[in-house]
Amino acid sequence: MRVSFGKVIGTVLMALSVAPVHAAEKLKIGVVGLTHTHVHWIFDSEKQGEFEIVAIVEENKDLAQRYARQHNYSMDKVYDSMDAMFAAEDIEAITAFGTIYEHLEVVQKAAPKGVHVMVEKPLAINMEHALQMQELAEQHNIHLLTNYETTWYPSNHSAYEAVKSGEIGDIRKVIVRDGHKGPAKLGINSEFLDWLVDPEQNGGGAIVDFGCYGANLMTWLMEGKKPGSVTAFTQQLQRENNPKVDDEAIIILGYDNANAIVQGSWNWPIGRKDMEIYGETGAVYADNRYDYRLRHAEGYDDFTETKQTLPERKAPYHDPFHYFKAVINGDISVAPHDLSALQNNMIVVEILDAARKSAKTGKTVQLK
Repeated sequence: MRVSFGKVIGTVLMALSVAPVHAAEKLKIGVVGLTHTHVHWIFDSEKQGEFEIVAIVEENKDLAQRYARQHNYSMDKVYDSMDAMFAAEDIEAITAFGTIYEHLEVVQKAAPKGVHVMVEKPLAINMEHALQMQELAEQHNIHLLTNYETTWYPSNHSAYEAVKSGEIGDIRKVIVRDGHKGPAKLGINSEFLDWLVDPEQNGGGAIVDFGCYGANLMTWLMEGKKPGSVTAFTQQLQRENNPKVDDEAIIILGYDNANAIVQGSWNWPIGRKDMEIYGETGAVYADNRYDYRLRHAEGYDDFTETKQTLPERKAPYHDPFHYFKAVINGDISVAPHDLSALQNNMIVVEILDAARKSAKTGKTVQLK
């Protein structure tokens, strides 16, 4: 079939006339910190061409140079401080890949300049920091998002849809398991390990590092409702590797008509991030990023089961940095209980504060 050149040009012009002007523009991102190894994610994502890393803030030049060789960026992009970066570059958004403690300073520097911020999970070291960050974000009208790996799992979104459609009835119990064999056993680089096992910089061990996932997912499933009670238990099963922090944590969240058990651990023999949701009439299992199961109850212990291996979610819902750009451009509106949302993650920090208090005192903490 022949297609006229005029018709092709007309179609292209029509497409251009309805496309948003900002669609072809690259978001200018500054990366603050390289000590969190999730930073490799943004360097790999940049290759898709939707945003540009225009500057990097990292005092440790040896670390910056190692990553420069790996990701092929110029050391001319690397600055010693956020102040120096802002003086030299036009930055629209910041992604923070330093310690959790440093998240507050990133927002303190970026918010007054109207620069949007995405931090790695969790939002903040404690509620004191979180409240300051929230106030700054609201005062200066910036987006302040939190990134979790599990936010981008298609299996979790299928589970959420099954719950919201009533496919398994009302939620009664959720079990979330996250973790690995422990950072020391994984052989991660010292720049990351040093602060992961430092209670001042990370806020704790596994209770923070992996307990935050379950708190985030449960707040999403409950549409922003806080648990009434938080009970937590921690252990040091690898005292030689983690002398200052816990490496085993169980957090129990109590709601009016449901409960959740969050198991964050640095003692799993095999790394995992999975979730089970039990309703009144069935259950769903997000076994990993792609594998999803749905069970409908029949009788006492019989059930029917369907299994799916899911494809990646469609852009921009497949990747944190493409999502960040879409939010900044106004293509996506973030609901308060969404996984990346500030309001959701304020509750996450409140849950983690209560969990640490419960583990320390041996008592259940009631949330207001």
